[in-house]
Amino acid sequence: MLLLNPALFFIVVSLFLGTLESRLTLDYYAKTCPKFSQIIQDTITNKQIASPTTAGATIRLFLHDCLPNGCDASVLVSSTSFNKAERDNEINLSLPGDGFDAIVRAKTALELACPNTVSCADILAVATRDLVTMAGGPYYPVYLGRRDGRVSRSSDVDGNLPKPTMPMSQIIEIFEKRGFSVEEMVALSGAHTIGFSHCNQISNDLYNYSKSSNYDPQYNPRFAQGLQKACTDYEKNPTLSVFNDIMTPNKFDNVYFQNLPKGLGVLKSDRGLFGDPRTKPFVETFAADETKFFKAFASAMQKLSLVGIKTGRKGEIRRRCDQIN
Repeated sequence: MLLLNPALFFIVVSLFLGTLESRLTLDYYAKTCPKFSQIIQDTITNKQIASPTTAGATIRLFLHDCLPNGCDASVLVSSTSFNKAERDNEINLSLPGDGFDAIVRAKTALELACPNTVSCADILAVATRDLVTMAGGPYYPVYLGRRDGRVSRSSDVDGNLPKPTMPMSQIIEIFEKRGFSVEEMVALSGAHTIGFSHCNQISNDLYNYSKSSNYDPQYNPRFAQGLQKACTDYEKNPTLSVFNDIMTPNKFDNVYFQNLPKGLGVLKSDRGLFGDPRTKPFVETFAADETKFFKAFASAMQKLSLVGIKTGRKGEIRRRCDQIN
């Protein structure tokens, strides 16, 4: 019989426990918070009915949380006099309040039912999935057991999130850095089938674009004129916005991809998907077959939900989502 010396035995046990600690499960809260799923579903259903833009806002919030530092709810943390947090980075200032509000409501309800048990990171991951499904999109399993990050720095966001003005090569690179293929990146872009963009994000494409054209010639002319009218007062009113998918703005479907070949992409990055030979074939596939889009989107979202997660002692269960304990 082989006997391990005590020191080696301790190392083996520690490694084994570390593996257990980092293992996420689908029923993580089955014993500690049995009504976890129901509480989130009830909360976000009420919120989505009251504010139909909640689904698009929460998906965007989730992406902006996961890509820079992993899915650790660090985007929810408020800045202090000592630290400028992620949510105050310039790219995150346009994140709609409905997404933050949905998570705060769910956290408040869960703290009443199961105090100090459920992480904000898990709430954000599940709320996003439930809102996608509510809007007509695909269901996908979400593994649970994430901890909340203890750090949220604005500087960590720079260069780690796609901007609508970026060239397609740079957007592809941001996703590749996190292990996503071009197809997965295009599928995740399909989240623009719901939600909206602020007019100040597209003003350079709509007004005085060049000497030869007032607007980006990639736009459908009638669409560009409609956007110009809708965004006329964007300088006076920075909250002015337009739907990303003008055909079915509140329905999660593949119409967003069908819009792109017609010049109906709102953001430069949307139009770029159809204009770039690396991404165009996937746009055409998803435009022609909603089932393929849903399958690719569900798979990419599940993968996104596991990026850079923190478990066990690497994170914490925040008492409030906007404050580190």
